Amino acid sequence: MNLPKKSWTMMYKIYKHVIPTVHEFITEWRELAEKIPNEELRSQALISIDSKTFHCEGGAVYALLSGENFREAVRFIVAYQTISDYLDNLCDRSTSQNPNDFQALHWSMPDALTPDAPTRDYYRFREEKDDGGYLKTLVNTCQECIKRFPSYSAVHSENVSLSEMYSDLQVHKHVKEPDRVPRLTAWFQGYRSRMPDMEWFEFSACTGSTLGIFCLTAYAAGKDAMTKEEANIIKNGYFPWVQGLHILMDYFIDREEDKEGGDLNFCFYYETEEEMLRRMEHFFHEAEKSLKSLPDRAFHRLINNGLLAIYLADAKVKQDPQLRKQGNRLIRSGGASTVFFYLNGWVYRQVSKT
Repeated sequence: MNLPKKSWTMMYKIYKHVIPTVHEFITEWRELAEKIPNEELRSQALISIDSKTFHCEGGAVYALLSGENFREAVRFIVAYQTISDYLDNLCDRSTSQNPNDFQALHWSMPDALTPDAPTRDYYRFREEKDDGGYLKTLVNTCQECIKRFPSYSAVHSENVSLSEMYSDLQVHKHVKEPDRVPRLTAWFQGYRSRMPDMEWFEFSACTGSTLGIFCLTAYAAGKDAMTKEEANIIKNGYFPWVQGLHILMDYFIDREEDKEGGDLNFCFYYETEEEMLRRMEHFFHEAEKSLKSLPDRAFHRLINNGLLAIYLADAKVKQDPQLRKQGNRLIRSGGASTVFFYLNGWVYRQVSKT
């Protein structure tokens, strides 16, 4: 499968190949989720699938990098993103707010990235335990996929590093509300000297994305002789700037509902709306720079432009005049390809509702 280098060929391949394959695997996971014995776990698994399918659709674009292993790469991405979304629901709706529980649940994420890692009792600190093997099956599916990828050993350590930061974030951001910011700021101090100039909440956003893992794994699926040096270049191309832009956009469009729900939102910590928009533009331009060192940089720049578009095409932006005005400013930052992806994304969301 030839790699798209133009926005219209990218959208063609997404509609023709990526989305149908994603939905094929999503259907299988939904059928398994429906059989979960515990009512609460079953409910959260189904909600996470039904409300967050677009996460899998977006992540699976990276499978275009995997050549003949396209289907297996999509299978991996859907399974891994389903773990992420399922655990996010469990932590968001947990009544315990127990960091040990959140940590144990997220052991599944580095385990899923390690071919021969034994599965563990991920529910050991919570009352709801019987998922009928759902989470372990997701982990095992990821492991089965990566065992088939010829260069996976080259990306394994970078994947686990990104996964561990992601898991740490999920623990810190879901504990009792008074403990969240102190834990997150203390956590940031351990990384600050290795990061470009940014605030603790921006660093947190950078760790909250799975895009780097998907990109690394897709390359490992498609390349026969990838090196650890190449893996490091790819990781640095995505972390921190591209991943940070991804999550800041997610929080940007969710501000109103997070305010109503009293949820943590990293965009709330900017002192002014103007500062928030300037920093998001900064993240976009720094992401553009960091992607220049990657192979297939035209493909990666399209994805970076698409990140702005896919979120700004959300109905929440259309319905809020202030959000729409701010969104238009960010779309202009992205240029013509962002406008193209934005229009396509908006049309796709409308069609998906029918």
